[in-house]
Amino acid sequence: MQFQPTDDQKAFRETAKRFATERLAPTYQERASGHTFDRALIKEMGALGLIGADLPEEFGGLGESSVTSGLIVEEIAYADFNASYVQLLGSLMGGMVAKHASKDIASEWVPKVVSGDAVIGLGLTEPRGGSDAANLILRAEKSGNGWRLNGEKTSMSFASQADAAVVFARTGDPDGGSRGVSAFFVDLNQEGIKRTHFDDIGTKPVGRGSVFFDDVFVPAENMMAEQDHAFGTIMAGFDYSRALIGLECLGAAQASVDETWAYVQEREAFGAPIVQYQGVSFPLAEAETQLTMMRQLCYYTLDLRDRGLPHTSQAAMCKWYLPKTACEILHQCLILHGHYGYTTDLPHHQRYNDVLGLQIGDGTAQIQKLVIAREKVGRMALQYDKKAKGASK
Repeated sequence: MQFQPTDDQKAFRETAKRFATERLAPTYQERASGHTFDRALIKEMGALGLIGADLPEEFGGLGESSVTSGLIVEEIAYADFNASYVQLLGSLMGGMVAKHASKDIASEWVPKVVSGDAVIGLGLTEPRGGSDAANLILRAEKSGNGWRLNGEKTSMSFASQADAAVVFARTGDPDGGSRGVSAFFVDLNQEGIKRTHFDDIGTKPVGRGSVFFDDVFVPAENMMAEQDHAFGTIMAGFDYSRALIGLECLGAAQASVDETWAYVQEREAFGAPIVQYQGVSFPLAEAETQLTMMRQLCYYTLDLRDRGLPHTSQAAMCKWYLPKTACEILHQCLILHGHYGYTTDLPHHQRYNDVLGLQIGDGTAQIQKLVIAREKVGRMALQYDKKAKGASK
């Protein structure tokens, strides 16, 4: 098992760290108050090979490993959690388009993702759906040589900023669950599309919001994967993004822990640095232990993916455990800074608010635990206890 990065991976990590330290960290909190992300910064990251490094060379990527992308995500998130969404979407959506869209679409759009000239969003969640992701109302109706989309997608990252999106729509039986769901590549800069952003407590620059489709025409060649069977096929890619999400959260938590170690060595109480008190040093020692274990889990998951081995269970572990534990660590760092930690001068509260959203989005802890149980004992883990259910009536 490889637990140390190769020389090439170290080079990518160093490039990401240098860019993050110089261009992102100093203005993280300033950007965090706005509802859009600076496109110039996205293009700078693209020019340095920091977006979609894992994407196929055929479509402008560098053909690097999933582990390499993870190293980049962690370094970017250490400086600016919100900026790391660019890497996350670049790898997830770029990979989705490269694998499942037509070659013409992939050839046009994936290079734009890699260069930072385009952002592709994911249109999956709907107002009534939430964790029941396949419970879709947005309808795609056949129309000539294509389809017409009508409905709403919500909780979409970069909703008001994305140039295009992979949109899941119902093309089959309304009661068919995941069966009867198709996916379409949709240019979002066309008539019939309206967009909003939410005023979230964190990740404001990511611009989560809703996208409304009013009789939007999509050519037949823009369908991705197989008609009525796209949900299960394309959703497999989320095992990748869940590990990257874990590293986003880890990067933010590690930044606050490092800053807190520095602070408690400088801050004095009763004539000595407060780090000498176990009530101060032990929580940080615990955080370092948790961060080390979580980092190993995330990179182990990505390494399994690179080797073509099953990693669904490990990815679900990353997704439920990392956001929760990172928030707990960030909370502790804020408290250890005392009254000053409760001000907006320090970034701990911003990181906490930003990371908190990932305890909800992209699959709740409860859903991830169901996934882990299903991988362990099969679909039996998803069955209700009928006797208990009947007794409760």
